[in-house]
Amino acid sequence: MGTSQTESAELSSAEQAPAVKHPTSYLETLMHLFKGNVGTGLFAMGDAFKNSGIILGTFFTVFLGFICVYSEHLLLNASHDLKEQLNLKSSPDFATTVELCFANGPENIQKYSLFMKKLTNVFLCITQLGFCCVYFVFVGDSLKYVLDQYYILDIHVHMGIILIPIFLTCLIKNLKYLAPISAIANVLLISVTAVCIYYASEDTPPITSRKYVAKPHRWPLFFGTVIFAFEGIGLVIPLKNEMKNPPQFDSPFGVLNVGMTFVTVLFVIMGFMSYLKYGEEIEGSVTLNLNKGDVLAQGVQVATGGSILFTYPIQYYVVYGIIWRFLIEHCGHSSHPQFDNFFFRLALVLITFIIAEITPYLGAVISLVGSFSSSALALMIPPLLEYVMCLRMATLTKWIIVKDISIATIGILGAITGTYESLAEIVYEIKNNTDSHEVAKKVIEESRKHIIKAVKDKIY
Repeated sequence: MGTSQTESAELSSAEQAPAVKHPTSYLETLMHLFKGNVGTGLFAMGDAFKNSGIILGTFFTVFLGFICVYSEHLLLNASHDLKEQLNLKSSPDFATTVELCFANGPENIQKYSLFMKKLTNVFLCITQLGFCCVYFVFVGDSLKYVLDQYYILDIHVHMGIILIPIFLTCLIKNLKYLAPISAIANVLLISVTAVCIYYASEDTPPITSRKYVAKPHRWPLFFGTVIFAFEGIGLVIPLKNEMKNPPQFDSPFGVLNVGMTFVTVLFVIMGFMSYLKYGEEIEGSVTLNLNKGDVLAQGVQVATGGSILFTYPIQYYVVYGIIWRFLIEHCGHSSHPQFDNFFFRLALVLITFIIAEITPYLGAVISLVGSFSSSALALMIPPLLEYVMCLRMATLTKWIIVKDISIATIGILGAITGTYESLAEIVYEIKNNTDSHEVAKKVIEESRKHIIKAVKDKIY
């Protein structure tokens, strides 16, 4: 150790943590954790249970929830240990924890520290961009659900309609201005959840009418959806750092365990009740199964669409910050920073829009994002961190090796099979919806023309 790379990593991390001006209480942090873990994935749990079976889905949702929370504890432990050992001001963030862990690990792996940090940031970007793509599809589906009562348009057109408001929200550079809207969105989300469970509990068929265990080739889709739903590992370190009493976050009855127990129970209830009610007809979001002619159901769609619409810039903010800092570091500052920033924000939103237009199949897209990138963040990197930390401190045991390899293996197998099955599902849907695909091309072309005009207007 003692390399310049290690020293620079320590210095950058130590300098990155300003004092917390407004620390959060236990309850406030619990609410933030809930907000960060409950979203589109919750409403997709019925689709997940369809791909697993109602009994198998219940068991494995609890199991995967436990594994994800345990992995979050591994990340928090590594971050805390590095903070104490390197005398940092606060626990380093996810990517920096990975970098420091390798930079201060055994000599033969120190050279991989910067690569591992970049790899972690890549997975974070893919995950966040994936969330943004899912939000486009989700809000588009919600809008179509309501407007189809008056005038039927293709899903691609509806996603084109929401492109402008989403782009405008992403021009807001300070997220504090979104705080009131975010609070309203959270209230709406909780209300929608209650309404969906209420509808699902009416006139439910007997449990024997549903598959207890689905066909094995469908299990990877279940895995991807559940991992997507539980993906919140990037939040745990910032939430802990913002607390008045950080040790309360990951104590036995701390924010993480209490909050994620509640989230897991909610996921199981939503998945179980949704699949029991709608069976094989369950949609990628259970809200799409509600009676279209029911005024309350239409209100649910408006509420869910609105809440997710205003969640987009929060997810977008993370990936924007990572990529924008990378561009500044490698390309330097330009002579037109305002225009470059505007164009970059526009381009990033447009990328998620185009991906969503090409693959507007909510269930498969959620599973793909969860399988490919979320599983790496939640199930592969944390056990690797524990392994490296134990190597460094000479505390590695056979139990730790077996445990870490087992968790990582679940992540690797789930990522490979889930990605394959999700892509196969998307390809199948595209082949069977050629007319819809042509509409997507037209919408993208029209959007391109409008964007070029907007950029020209901005210049001249």
